[in-house]
Amino acid sequence: MVEEKMGACFTATKDQFDNLEKHTQWGIDFVERYTKFVKERSEIELNYAKQIRNLSKKYQPKKNSREEEESKYSSCRAFLTTLNELQDYAGQHELVAENLTAQIIAELAKYTQELKSERKSHFHDGRKAQQHIENSWKQLEACKRRFERDCKEADRAQQYFEKMDADINVTKADVEKARQQAQMRHQMASDSKGEYSSYLQKFNQEQNDHYYTIIPNIFQKIQDMEEKRIERLGESMRTFAEVDRSILPIVGKCLDGMTKAAESIESKNDSKQVVDSYKSGFEPPGDVEFEDYGQAMKKAVSETSLSNSRGESKPEKSNKRQGKLWPFIKKNKGGGPEDFSHLPPEQRRKKLQAKIDDISKDIQKEVDQRDALTKMKDVYIKNPQMGDPTSLDPRLGEIAQNIDKLQAEVQKFEGWLAEVEGRMPAKSDPPSKRQSAVFETQNNAPPVTNNCAQDRESPDGSYTEEPSSEPGQPPVKPADPEFDDEFEEEEVLPTIGTCKALYPFEGTNEGTISITEGELLYVIEEDKGDGWTRVRRNEEQEGYVPTSYVEVFLDNNTKGLMTYI
Repeated sequence: MVEEKMGACFTATKDQFDNLEKHTQWGIDFVERYTKFVKERSEIELNYAKQIRNLSKKYQPKKNSREEEESKYSSCRAFLTTLNELQDYAGQHELVAENLTAQIIAELAKYTQELKSERKSHFHDGRKAQQHIENSWKQLEACKRRFERDCKEADRAQQYFEKMDADINVTKADVEKARQQAQMRHQMASDSKGEYSSYLQKFNQEQNDHYYTIIPNIFQKIQDMEEKRIERLGESMRTFAEVDRSILPIVGKCLDGMTKAAESIESKNDSKQVVDSYKSGFEPPGDVEFEDYGQAMKKAVSETSLSNSRGESKPEKSNKRQGKLWPFIKKNKGGGPEDFSHLPPEQRRKKLQAKIDDISKDIQKEVDQRDALTKMKDVYIKNPQMGDPTSLDPRLGEIAQNIDKLQAEVQKFEGWLAEVEGRMPAKSDPPSKRQSAVFETQNNAPPVTNNCAQDRESPDGSYTEEPSSEPGQPPVKPADPEFDDEFEEEEVLPTIGTCKALYPFEGTNEGTISITEGELLYVIEEDKGDGWTRVRRNEEQEGYVPTSYVEVFLDNNTKGLMTYI
């Protein structure tokens, strides 16, 4: 009975371990399945972001004149804004994929390995405890059987002794031998009884510890492990939602940007742009005169008039046909006449005005170069040790020739422009007189001579309102030739700020100074528009460096100014 009860207990415990082992394995499989789900979601986000970026890139305007012309329409600008917002929108989905990978996938993969190891340890302890109690029970059973066997052997020996003692035919020696054998068997039974009793107490203690301490502790650890797994899954699912929620403000801003771009579309302005772009400027044709062919008396005259009118109307019809086709004429890819006479009046006027503006910019550049070289020549004249002033004369002469040529070009195009405006129909507002600002610049600019040194020093010794120098040539502070001997004793210019070198620069030209990346210097003269800044390293070393090579911070009641060109 006891054996059956113990066997049932062992079987029940073993079944419980089997059930728990199956359940915990299912829990691990569920964590791995959820991890795979999040991983596939992350891949979907990455692919979606990639497709959005490719779509935006595909419809980005190309670097050609057609796309640049379209950019003047508000609808095209709104579409470009939408494409740019899509780039940010795709970036947010990439961020979702990145956060899912870092906060869920990687963490769950690491936790799964820890969970497997912990589960294996708990079930190993349980199996070990179960095996130990079963072995103890087997040993108890062996002691019990041995005690039972010894008792039976003692009873048989006692009965044999009593039989021998009662038999009168048995010798005394045989009776004594039987008596000793019976005593030995009784002693063996007594020893077996003591061993069985001792091991029984030990087994009962182990069994009590097994069912009330060891197994409950193992089951509690497995339960804690399972609860921790479920909590970890809940945290991952919460993170899954929060990752999506975190991008909603930025996504909302992207959508707001798209909405604002759509609301900025102005249909009337776009249509006005089309009208201004393709307006020909032709006058509407006059009324067609009535020709009367019904009067016989004027038949000859009418026929003569008809032939004359037909002969005269042919070129007019041709011109009218050409005039009607103006909006649909394809542009000549090879280029038209220099005066744009192949264009309608309005389009021709715009082209001529744009050409005049471009040439005016070129003239201004030449003027700036001339003024910069003039400044440098002043410096060389006042400080011969810094350079030869006559070395700049060829370049000054070349610039003067370029300015004359460009001025002639401006005059030529302005003449054509005046011709076009004179032929165009009168408008409500008469066209203003067109006078290029370049000539005013030329009239106000100082003449280029060898003795062009001007007193441009400010009270503190710095130079202000100087034209920009020629690109690539550093300006140098001029000095009066009469004070060449006192040049080294000239008052030191005060510092107006500091600067940090962004790139190394080799000051090989006269008036420049070499700098190394990251070096800190003092600014004693800021950039006047010529691309050079004057700096000082110490009391003896100073010179010009390219403004684009340094980051400048001025101190004259201004914020830190970063100058990039």
